[in-house]
Amino acid sequence: MGKPAPAATAVIVHDLDHARAALAAAAAFDRPVTLVSAPGAAGSAGAAWFLKVVALAAADHPDAKWDAILDCANQPGHVLAALRQGAKAIRYTGTKATAAKLAAIAEQCGARLVRGRLKAYDLRGEADPGAACRSWIGGGG
Repeated sequence: MGKPAPAATAVIVHDLDHARAALAAAAAFDRPVTLVSAPGAAGSAGAAWFLKVVALAAADHPDAKWDAILDCANQPGHVLAALRQGAKAIRYTGTKATAAKLAAIAEQCGARLVRGRLKAYDLRGEADPGAACRSWIGGGG
């Protein structure tokens, strides 16, 4: 997995083209980017799909600095499934008590649980994801 600086710019990706556009812009501007799945994507597309999209995009842009967060909404079972699939950063919006338990499990798996709102540019509906990513990432997010 890539190793972004703490101030990585986040982009919500919905498919492989989005992920490739974000990583291409990250490489072009030498800026770290965080690829974020669509809200609740762990339940709709699945962890394996998201991890494969990220891996394929990263293989196309080996110079990009990146991280990836899979959104599991408020579903603890999706978090556990994502950990079994090898996800290293997982967003969970459920209760604090459950989040604390899931964070401990994630830590044992070498992963981290992400809470709260993310400032991210959503590529859904973008006619030109490459241009949108160049503007968002190049402009500082």
